[in-house]
Amino acid sequence: MKIVITGGGGFLGQRVAKELLRRGQVAGVNGSTPQPVNELVLVDIAQPPHALADPRVRYAIGDASDPRLIAEAFGDDTDGVFHLAAVVSSAAEADFDLGLRVNVDGTRALLEACRRLGRRPRFVFTSSVAVFGQPLPEIVTDATTPQPQNSYGIQKLIGELLVGDYTRKGFLDGRAVRLPTVSIRPGKPNAAASSFASGILREPLNGVEAVCPVESETELWLISPRLAVENLLHAFEVPSEKIGPVRSLSLPGITASVREMVAALERAAGAKTATRIRWQPDPKIKAIVQTWPARFDTARADALGFPRDEGGFDRIIADYLREEGVTI
Repeated sequence: MKIVITGGGGFLGQRVAKELLRRGQVAGVNGSTPQPVNELVLVDIAQPPHALADPRVRYAIGDASDPRLIAEAFGDDTDGVFHLAAVVSSAAEADFDLGLRVNVDGTRALLEACRRLGRRPRFVFTSSVAVFGQPLPEIVTDATTPQPQNSYGIQKLIGELLVGDYTRKGFLDGRAVRLPTVSIRPGKPNAAASSFASGILREPLNGVEAVCPVESETELWLISPRLAVENLLHAFEVPSEKIGPVRSLSLPGITASVREMVAALERAAGAKTATRIRWQPDPKIKAIVQTWPARFDTARADALGFPRDEGGFDRIIADYLREEGVTI
C-alpha cells in the first residue's frame, strides 16, 4: 500500500509516518485483510531536520497546493492519503489569500488528484473544532450546525463538504475528522491560535517563560499527541460503510480549563514552574479561541471505536515528560 501524507514533515505528519512504519501494515478496504505499507510519500514545504531513514519513505518537497508536486507525489498507484497540511488559525485569519490557497485550493487539488487515480483511495482530512462558532449549545454533537466565525474554520468546513461530495460521487473514500487542540506539542510555538495550549506547559517545563493570551477560566477541547495519532490511523482503517453518508465527525477529547491545565503542571513539576507563565491577554487570540466549543458528545466516534484519552490532563503531562525525556 502506498500512502501520501501532506504536512509529512510536521509534528503530526512525522508521528503518523513513524507509527505506520512501526505497524508495517494497515487494514485493507472496509477492514479487510491487512496490507503491508510499502511506500510513504511525505509532502511538505521543507524536509525536517531529522528525516526518517527508512527505505519505504520518500520526501516530496514543495508547496502542497502545487498540482505538479502533487501529481509527482501521487503517481498512479496511491492507495491512501492523510491530508494534514494547512495554514493554521491565526495565520489564515491574518493572510486571507494564503489561507484560501493552501486550505481550500490545496485541498481541492488533492481531491482532484485522487479523482484522477480512478481507484477510490482512502482520504483522511484533518478538520478542526473551529468549524463551529457562537452561539453554541452547552454540548456540541455531530448534529450541531457548524457556524465558523473565522477564516480558518470556514476553510476547514469547505474542505469537509468537498470531502463528503467527492465521496458521494465515488471518486474517493473520504473521512473528515475534527481534531481537538493537540497538547502538549513539543518543539517551538507556531502561528496557531491554540499554540499557547502547549506553550504554557512546554516552556515552563523547559525553564522558559511563556505567555498565556487568554483568561484562566477559558476552557478547551484537548487531545494528547499519542491519541491524536491513534485516532487518525483509526480514521483511515474504519470500514467505510460504518461511517455512513455523513463523512465528518468530531473526535473524542477532554475538556480542561487553562486553570486546570496549570494546576496539573504544578502537580507534576511544582508551583514554582507555573510562575514562569505570564498572563497577558491578546484580543486577537481571544476572539478566535472564544468561538471554539469545549464540550462535545462524541457518541458517534465512540460507536466507531475511536480511542479516548484516559487519566485527564495529568496523564497528558506525564506522557510528555516521558516521551520528551524532560526531567523535573
